[in-house]
Amino acid sequence: MAQPQRRQPQEFQNPRELTQEERDAAKARAMGNNLHGYSKDEKPKEKPMPWRAIGLAGIIFMVCLPFAIRAYRGTVKDMAASKTFGAHDAGEDEA
Repeated sequence: MAQPQRRQPQEFQNPRELTQEERDAAKARAMGNNLHGYSKDEKPKEKPMPWRAIGLAGIIFMVCLPFAIRAYRGTVKDMAASKTFGAHDAGEDEA
């Protein structure tokens, strides 16, 4: 199996030292060129109240409410008629 030719390691060269101006410029770039405090000049933008979504949710709730009430009342009547919760006939003796 043929091995590719490997390069010889090169001499290590120290990176050149940055001047103070270059360090300051790099720091400014890293900070997004915004060296002053956030709260000094800019206020965060407030999102407007989502009135359209609130109104849509209210309309959906008002449309569904009568159907939910009708289903609840029907279920309560069915459960009361069948006496499912712990009620038993008094005429039967348990032996």
